[in-house]
Amino acid sequence: MVRRLGFHRMRVAIGLGVALVGAFSVTVGLASPASAAVNCQATPAPLVDLHGCNLTGAQLAGTDLSGANLARATLSGANLAGAKLSGTRLVHAVLSGTTLTSANLTGANLTGATLGNAALSNATLDGAHLTGANLTGANLTNASLLRAHLDHAVLSTATLSGANLIRTALVGANLSGAKLLGTRLVYAKARGVDLVGANLTNGHLEGAVLSGANLTRANLTGATLFKAKLMAATLTNANLTNATLVRANLAGAVLSGVTWTGAACPSGSLAGLLGC
Repeated sequence: MVRRLGFHRMRVAIGLGVALVGAFSVTVGLASPASAAVNCQATPAPLVDLHGCNLTGAQLAGTDLSGANLARATLSGANLAGAKLSGTRLVHAVLSGTTLTSANLTGANLTGATLGNAALSNATLDGAHLTGANLTGANLTNASLLRAHLDHAVLSTATLSGANLIRTALVGANLSGAKLLGTRLVYAKARGVDLVGANLTNGHLEGAVLSGANLTRANLTGATLFKAKLMAATLTNANLTNATLVRANLAGAVLSGVTWTGAACPSGSLAGLLGC
């Protein structure tokens, strides 16, 4: 009888212990920060978490949002002029028509973001990740995109005149109809880029990798393509008036209908009536 009573007490004690451990686990789970809902009313500040929030038309000019999480947030029509967004996470964010003039987006992650018709003149996007982003019609006049990642991004009809795209990655990007007057694309990696009808007047493309690029009807008047790699590129009806192609590689390029007036050929000689 004593043994049975002792065994019963032990079972009760074990049961109570398990219950206490379970209750403790539930309490810890409820207190976990990971389970807390995002506070979309939080004051915009560095490192703030506003992912998925609707901030349409928000007035955030000059605000410091460095390192903040704005992934999948909606910021259409918002004013972020001069804002500090270095290292900010804006993956798949919607920034259509957003004002980002003179904003600092150094190292920001805008992968897959929508920036159609956004105002980004004089903005700094050095080292920013814009792979697959949509910047159709965006204004990037005099913006700095040094070593930025724009592979497969859409920049059709965008304005990038005077912009700095030195060593920028543009593999498979769409820049058809874009304005790139005086733009610096020195050593840019732009294999297979679409530049159909783009205006690259006085552009700097020294050492740029443009193999397989489509430059049909592109305006390259006065452009510098010294040592540019244009293997298998299509330049049908392109305008190369006064362009410099010294030491450029045009192996396998399609050059039908090209305007060669005053162009300097890869050999260093001036183009003749039939081109280089």
